[in-house]
Amino acid sequence: MASRTPLVAGNWKMNFDHLEATYFVQKLAWLLRDAHFDFRRCEVALMPAFTALRSVQVLVEADDLKIRYGAQAVSVTSQGAFTGDVSADMLSRLGCSYVIVGHSERRKYHPEDDANIVDQVRAVLAAGMRPILCVGESFEERRQGIELEFAVGQVHDVTRDLSDEDAAKLIVAYEPVWAIGTGMVATPDSAQQAAHAIRGSIREQFGPAVANGMRILYGGSVTSRNASQLIEGADVDGFLVGGASLDADEYAKICRLAAKSVRSF
Repeated sequence: MASRTPLVAGNWKMNFDHLEATYFVQKLAWLLRDAHFDFRRCEVALMPAFTALRSVQVLVEADDLKIRYGAQAVSVTSQGAFTGDVSADMLSRLGCSYVIVGHSERRKYHPEDDANIVDQVRAVLAAGMRPILCVGESFEERRQGIELEFAVGQVHDVTRDLSDEDAAKLIVAYEPVWAIGTGMVATPDSAQQAAHAIRGSIREQFGPAVANGMRILYGGSVTSRNASQLIEGADVDGFLVGGASLDADEYAKICRLAAKSVRSF
């Protein structure tokens, strides 16, 4: 029997300058070390703003920390006259392990369409990192009762042209848009249903090996008060954490709770 190692990824969004980021990482590392945290049982990752990535890299490498880090967005281009863009190769050279792709805030405010998101996934994979693909319905899709079909469709729009090898590197974060930053949270049953539907679609497309190995996260108002219940579902493998990832004590608690959930499949 094998197991999927849970992943807890903190999306800082537009918070923390490089000095604040350094302090946070130092505090989180101390909290986890003091709790005898076993990083073999749960991956811990942080997604700082672009301006803080280099400082986080220096600290992680200098102190040989087990905390991983990544970026919140990426350009589909590799270089050239694209003012303000940051390429996947630049992120890779900074030691990033993960890149968030398709977050609802990026889809809404920039905006990023399906074709652009597919290209981002390909760019991240080509640079040797792993994309965390965000999917999830708005309140309107949920009201219509099509939330599962909607989330599965968003995943399929990206995976339909991927090889088995590339699909196996993908991480999916189910984040119902209505739960992001609102204090509302999906029930453990609905989080599991969505993760199960996504895994079932991946199984049909790529087979059991890819489906069983893929980590599917839940995101949307995750806290230490609901984390244990949310990760009870057999197909929920961790969290993409927003606001709670800005509090080192709270984030450390979520990581410890996720580490207790390791199971075989």
